[in-house]
Amino acid sequence: MANLLEKYVVPGCRVDLQAIDRSKDNRREKSEGHKTYQSQVIDVLSEDRIEISMPMEKSKLILLPVDCEFDLYFYSDNGLYQCYARIVDRYKNNSMYVLVLDLISNLRKHQRREYYRFSCALEMNSRQLQDEEVELAGKTEDALIPQLPLKSSIIVDISGGGLRFVANYAYEAQSLILCKYYLLIGGEAKEYNLVGKVLSVRELESRKGVFEHRVQYVNVDDSEREEIIKYIFDEERKTLRKQKK
Repeated sequence: MANLLEKYVVPGCRVDLQAIDRSKDNRREKSEGHKTYQSQVIDVLSEDRIEISMPMEKSKLILLPVDCEFDLYFYSDNGLYQCYARIVDRYKNNSMYVLVLDLISNLRKHQRREYYRFSCALEMNSRQLQDEEVELAGKTEDALIPQLPLKSSIIVDISGGGLRFVANYAYEAQSLILCKYYLLIGGEAKEYNLVGKVLSVRELESRKGVFEHRVQYVNVDDSEREEIIKYIFDEERKTLRKQKK
């Protein structure tokens, strides 16, 4: 069984924890107002016991209590998996702070309605689609007219479903735009040219004249989406390794 668990949960993969409460009829419910903590799997000890690193926030350890139950989400290369677990021990091993958890439900593949959003600062160029491009948006990339002028912006978070960027200009909500950016895939910079729908636009209160845009992809294929998700997982692992050091 441990080997079965290790097929999906392996040392180094990211795990999110959210506290859960028991309802009056003993059902598990997510605690309202409780935040999500990020951690990393250290080891799979048995079919129902794992070790993870103590969560940290701004270089400060978050001392989660023993016997508290959590809703866990494991971000593996095979997808997103969920289960419930209880903290049974915590200790320090050399310079590492460790939590020991017992799984108290079966591990199941989680069908995400939303993709995890990774905070970043990536350069992006964009432009609004022409009328003739809009008619074929989401059907073929060949519909895009090449070499039209682009505007620069900064992606502030990205996911497999879309992105959020800021710029000193504003597109109209519901408009379709071309998003052009690069991600480091397999050690090489790969260019992405994706069409997205602008879901919302707002001017930042703290920075007048700067506008935040939320965008949902409309023409990303499965292979590109998986590359973006893998990029996010890889960058998360790098961040967690830096935090451990």
